[in-house]
This record gives sequence, C-alpha cells and structure tokens, in this order.
Amino acid sequence: MNTRRTHLDWLAISLLLLCCLFWGWQQVLVKATLPEVPAVSQAALRFMGSALTLWIWCRIRKIPLWRADGSLPAGLLAGVLFSAEFVCMYLGLKYTSASRLTIFLYTAPFWVALLLPLWLKTERMRPLQWLGLGVAFAASAFALRDGMVQSLGRDMAWLGDLLAVGAGAFWGLTTVVIRSSRLASLSPEKVLFYQVAISAVVLPWVAWGLGEQPTLDISRFAWLSLFLQTFVGAFASYLTWMWMLSHYPATKISVFVFLTPIFALLFGTLWLGETLTPGLIAALTGVAVGIVLVNRK
Repeated sequence: MNTRRTHLDWLAISLLLLCCLFWGWQQVLVKATLPEVPAVSQAALRFMGSALTLWIWCRIRKIPLWRADGSLPAGLLAGVLFSAEFVCMYLGLKYTSASRLTIFLYTAPFWVALLLPLWLKTERMRPLQWLGLGVAFAASAFALRDGMVQSLGRDMAWLGDLLAVGAGAFWGLTTVVIRSSRLASLSPEKVLFYQVAISAVVLPWVAWGLGEQPTLDISRFAWLSLFLQTFVGAFASYLTWMWMLSHYPATKISVFVFLTPIFALLFGTLWLGETLTPGLIAALTGVAVGIVLVNRK
C-alpha cells in the first residue's frame, strides 16, 4: 500500500517546525560546547550514542536491520556523505559563527531541487515553486547580512563558510541518494541506521587524524549538550526526518529547513545577546511566503 502524500499536511508541518526549531538551537549549542569538547569528537560521540540507541529501538520494535535487500551500496554511500556533512559542519563552527554556518549549511534544498528531478519526475517543481525556494533562501541570507559584512576581516572565517557550503552540499546529496535508490522503500529506522552507524565508525578516526584529544573531565553543561545532541538531535529528530522523507515529497519538506537559520539567529540573540533587527522580522516573513509558494497545489 502506497502511503506517500503529494502535499504536506498539518502533521508534517508540525513535525518540521519542531525539527527546525531544535536544529536552529543545536548549532548554537554545539558552538558553545567547543571550548570543552573538540569539534569532530562531539560529532563522533553523538553518533556512537545514537547508533546504539537506534539499534536498541529497532530490537524492541522488531525492525530488521540486517536483512539482505539490495540496499547496501546506496546505504554505504548515504552513510559516507552523511559523515562528510558533519565533519564539515563541526569543523566549520571552529572558524565561523553558528548563524553564519547555518545559512550556508541550509543551501541543501537547492541541491535536492536541482538533482532529484533527474531521477524522480514527480519531484519536479513549477516556476512558482522555484520562486518560493528563491524567496526563502534570499530571506535567510538577508537576515544574516550584517554578520556576514562584519566577519569579512576575521581570520579563517572564509574557511568556516566554505566548510558550511560543503556540509550543505553533502546533506543535499544524501537526500538525493535516499530518495532515488532502494533506500526510499526501506523503513526510516534502517535508512537512519546506515547513516549514524557509518558515522560512528568513521568520525572517531577523523577526530584522531585531526589530533583531537577529548576528555571526560567536562562540565555538566557539556554533558547535557552531548546528551541532547545524541538523543534528541541524532536520534529523535533525524528519525522523524527519515520518516517524513519516506512519506512526503522531498523538495517540499526540504524548503522548511530555511527556517533553521532564522531559529539559529533567534537563539543566538537570546543566548549570546545578539541584536534582534528589523531585518530578522522581514526574513521570517520572507521564509513564510517562500514555504507557502513551494507548497501550493
């Protein structure tokens, strides 16, 4: 029985808003934890914990993970791309602000919109939907314009920006692989397990190669940060995202991620004391307009 929807319902919209809200806050959380836990080590720890948690979840729910179904090549590719995304993202946070990184990271929907229709004709967007995508992206970029101008003179900020762009590309490519391969017909749990399990194996080696030396002697805040990154971020929110990818059009749910940079700016304002500008309010309006245009029937 085909359970895929052609348009987003209120359940999908609600789940997407919750995910974007947490992801926007998570970027600031990761940045705040860097002084105590090195960048890639944070990512390695979160995926080691989430892979174990997901395996237990699947055992309890009797969801098969090891059954031969021809998905291994695509699963390995998705896992490698997923790992590369988080290496770029966490390293990028060493050199640039969370809000700047987030805007470049969330160029991922452009890769999905450009590449996925080559394999799935049902994912093609009409001119009005392309306009909505452009409006949403332009609104997010507008909200961060002040920070971008101010950081031009900072050392290595350009490297953080390039890493963020790379992370966005890897995220988009991961979505394309999932939707255009056998992975699209698998359970969300198995698709996610490919990604977090491969990351749990790859990222510790990357951290070691970068000379990172994590320690257990960290504050309660750092432990809480790792807990939230692992069980809310890398398990619950990503499992929800995988489920939505298997039930709703990828190009339409992907546009919602443009809300995440806005949420990142909001949390940066509340947590780090950044100024809430009229441009941010204008950006929120632009993102809302873009989402409506992309999801018009």
